[in-house]
Amino acid sequence: MATNYDYEEAPATYDEAHRQDLGYDPNFVPDSVKSLVVHLYRHIREKNVYEIHQMYEISFQTLSDRLFKDTPWPSVDAVAHFVDNDQVFCLLYREMWFRHIYARLSPTLKQRIDSWDNYCSLFQVVLHSVVNMQLPNQWLWDMVDEFVYQFQSFCQYRAKMKNKTEQEIALLRQYDQAWNVYGVLNYLQAFVEKSNIIQILEQEKEGLEQFTATDGYDYSGGSNVLKVLGYFSMVGLLRVHCLLGDYQTGLKCLLPIDISQQGVYTSVIGSHITTIYHYGFANLMLRRYVDAIREFNKMLLYIYKTKQYHQKSPQYEQILKKNEQMYALLAICLSLCPQVKLVEETVNSQLREKYGEKMARMQRYDDEAFAIYDELFSYACPKFITPSAPSFEEPLVNYNQDAYRLQLKLFLYEVKQQQLLSGVRTFLKVYSTISLGKLANYMEVDDPTLRTILLTYKHKTHAVDSEGKVISNADVDFYIDDIQMAYTSNFGLTSG
Repeated sequence: MATNYDYEEAPATYDEAHRQDLGYDPNFVPDSVKSLVVHLYRHIREKNVYEIHQMYEISFQTLSDRLFKDTPWPSVDAVAHFVDNDQVFCLLYREMWFRHIYARLSPTLKQRIDSWDNYCSLFQVVLHSVVNMQLPNQWLWDMVDEFVYQFQSFCQYRAKMKNKTEQEIALLRQYDQAWNVYGVLNYLQAFVEKSNIIQILEQEKEGLEQFTATDGYDYSGGSNVLKVLGYFSMVGLLRVHCLLGDYQTGLKCLLPIDISQQGVYTSVIGSHITTIYHYGFANLMLRRYVDAIREFNKMLLYIYKTKQYHQKSPQYEQILKKNEQMYALLAICLSLCPQVKLVEETVNSQLREKYGEKMARMQRYDDEAFAIYDELFSYACPKFITPSAPSFEEPLVNYNQDAYRLQLKLFLYEVKQQQLLSGVRTFLKVYSTISLGKLANYMEVDDPTLRTILLTYKHKTHAVDSEGKVISNADVDFYIDDIQMAYTSNFGLTSG
């Protein structure tokens, strides 16, 4: 029978009220926290996933709101004796403890380093021991998501060197391996390899496995932890590579997950959104606009239909933010590759409401248009990072914006190259056949320049997909037959 831990309505005990008057004491454990820790420990030992989920998702958040709005939770040493000093539980508790610090407070450099050490200890246990637990997918996703977020946050923090104290610089020198990019990538890759998740997903296609059908849980009494962490680590790798600007590698890491189907990644809304957001963004940067449009459209439609069910979720604000960012990215994709027929009416009407006017101005390719491309990209792109440590011998400068500026520059360079293509596209839509001379005349260019523009159009409306095939993004295509030029409205080249 489900237990109802109604922490929200329970009156504060004398101890809790007294504690709030005195301020934060890391060794003081309120009764409600002791109760939560004891019950959570018991449910983890009993593999009661439903109760674990309730306590993790609801009770922990409720107590955070009520008792720890602007202070940390009690220290792990203070609660350890309530849970038989269990090593794995204490590592899990500290992971939540640090996550609370990041969400509600501002972590110190020492806390950032200690959180890295805690992840290393926790991940070593999962990778190299027999972990006999079942944890909710939500918790396992949050673990991977937070691990990547804290890495990103550390890189941003370290890149702001100008105002660092001597003590902070000394700590950064001393702990130079904390949040090292190779360490982060190696842990995520180790989860993928040790869990055999790629082979499991392959066997599932042949009907030999039930991983997706059971949402990754093991109903035969085993553990889901390593397998599901391996699965979510593929999404984590996509995200890290996007933050580094390596879109090809990011998409390659995601390939084992078939995103055209429901999967374990769709069982947690945060995972679903993160996957599609980064998948779509990587495709946008690789000029695979049709793939990006298709997935953004599906995700935005899904959020539109289901967001009311997530209003009480701790992830709700993040869902709304990513929703807005994906609309901005969809506006960019459709401005560079007009494929409105790929977009559902509901999504299209929302898009027009938010960006209709800006999209019309983006078609003009003047200075105002480039300013809008800049604005939308800057608002909707990931927070790119420079993963390398600063040079302590040289004058200390802030370089936290360098990676972002580089990606923005590459993107706007691509937009600029598309400038002449909008004119070609306009004429192709008007004429079914036209001579090169006439088109050159209309576009006010000479014949060799026109041929260069047409070649550019072919190049820019085609991209290489994940299997190495050349695909077309064009809504209008053409072929040259002697001195006449014809167009076709379907995909691919038409031979003359």
